[in-house]
Order: sequence, then structure tokens, then C-alpha cells
Amino acid sequence: MFPFIASGFLFGIYLVILLVSKEYITFVLNIYFFIIGIIALFRAIQPISTRIRLPLFDKLRERQFHLKISENNSSNNNNNNNIMHIDFKFNFMDIMALFFCILIGVWYLLKRHWISNNIFGIAFSINAIEILHFNKVFNGCILLGGLFIYDIFWVFGTNVMITVAKSFDAPIKLVFPQDLIENGIFAANKFAMLGLGDIVVPGAFIALMLRYDMTRKSTSKLYFTVSFLAYIIALLITILILQIFKHGQPALLYIVPLCVGFPLLTALICKDWTTMFAYEDHPSTNEIDEKKKE
Repeated sequence: MFPFIASGFLFGIYLVILLVSKEYITFVLNIYFFIIGIIALFRAIQPISTRIRLPLFDKLRERQFHLKISENNSSNNNNNNNIMHIDFKFNFMDIMALFFCILIGVWYLLKRHWISNNIFGIAFSINAIEILHFNKVFNGCILLGGLFIYDIFWVFGTNVMITVAKSFDAPIKLVFPQDLIENGIFAANKFAMLGLGDIVVPGAFIALMLRYDMTRKSTSKLYFTVSFLAYIIALLITILILQIFKHGQPALLYIVPLCVGFPLLTALICKDWTTMFAYEDHPSTNEIDEKKKE
């Protein structure tokens, strides 16, 4: 159902663009993406900041903070009957990371620079890949196949997707300056775009390939490497076709066949086809109960 939901959402945005003042839409989106972008970026960089081992960062981590917020019934002060209980544990390194995210947010809000847009876009993609979780290879293939048709229809069949992408000045896409050499990093004004959907869904499938590799007896990350290289090749093909035809291209037209085809072909060559399609990352509750009965 995801391609149909995405289509309805995309067409809804298109109608909003046609019916609502662009200034009002821009104002609302600015505030929304400023807040959501800071949260997404903080969630993306926090695991990285915890792994950096430097004397200064270690000292910052030593300063620990613990914040508790509780709401109790006035008639009953028993802590076990809290209406609301929030418990925060953080250190000074987390505060510094949040401050950095706020600076990026202010930069994006004031300047709309393509680098700040891409930083937020990458953060959104990382969080979305973490949330979008395929548990079976078959499910991933079905969703990618549906989005393959979705992308072709909305790019070649109508002008809806291109209109939405060009009308929204928001980090819903990564932008790459085509006049970087001529105008420099701060004056570039001609951009190529890559929608976050072209990153997130293939990224979730590639993440599934990595998890599958972790369950195999071999120590190599064969399927992850193959699918990741397929994604890079597909992007290069998209760029090449874009330069030849000078028309917006549905990136999934090239990403889906390669990202799905390469791992499946590898599984066929390695005689791993049955094992791959039998793999389930998180078995359903019913299947777990059946295994316990056995």
C-alpha cells in the first residue's frame, strides 16, 4: 500500500501548492523543518559523538546530568501512580552536539544554503532508514517494485513530482550545484536534485542485506557490498542519462533493477537463493509461538 499512500500524499502536496499562497507554505515549512531538522540531526550524530575518543571529549562526557519531570495526582503522592514521568540522562557532550545542531538549523533558516539543506536531508535519511525496517527480502523487493512504477508514473506521466520538488525549498531532497566551478560554493544557483525517497527505501533494502550478511557463516559482507555498489552505479547512470536528455529522471528507474538484481544474481551464483528468501530478520509473534510449541 505504500506506493498508493505516497502517491496520494504527493498529489495532495501538489494541490496545496496550486491553492495556497507560496509565502504561507514557505513560512510554515521553515519553522517545521527547523525544529524537525535539529531533532533528526541530533539523533544522527549522537551515536557518532559517543564513539569519538579524544581527551577533551572524554572530559566533556564526565559531566553528567540527570533531569526528572514527574506529575502526580494531588490526592495521591505515591510515586508509583505518576500521571507523567520523564527521565533524561545526558552529558555535556550531548549539550555541545545539540548546540551544533541548532547552529546548522539557524544557518539553514537564515541562508537556505545547499550544504545546510543537504546536512538536514542526510539526517532525515539516516533516521528514516532506521525506522523503515524490512524483515524479509521478498517484502523489500515488492515495495521497491511498487515504488519503481510509482516513480516512473509521477515523473514521466505527469509534471506533479517535478513541480513539487522545485516548488518546495525544503530539505526533502539533496541538491548538487552544477555550476560549482563557475560560481563557487556560496554563489551556485543551478542544481541537480535527488529525492530522499530515492535514498531511504533503497537504503533500507541495503541495510537488510547487511543484516542478512551478519547471519551468514562467512565473515564477508558480500550482499551488502554488492547492493551498495549497485546503488552507486545506478546513481552514476542516472546522472549520465540526465546529462544526455536534459530532463528530470526517475532515479528509481535505474536504482531498483540494479539494487534488487545484483544481490539476487549473486545469490543465484552462490546457490544462496533459498536461504536468502527464507531469511527473516524479526520473526512474527505467531511464528515464534509455533517454534516454541515444536
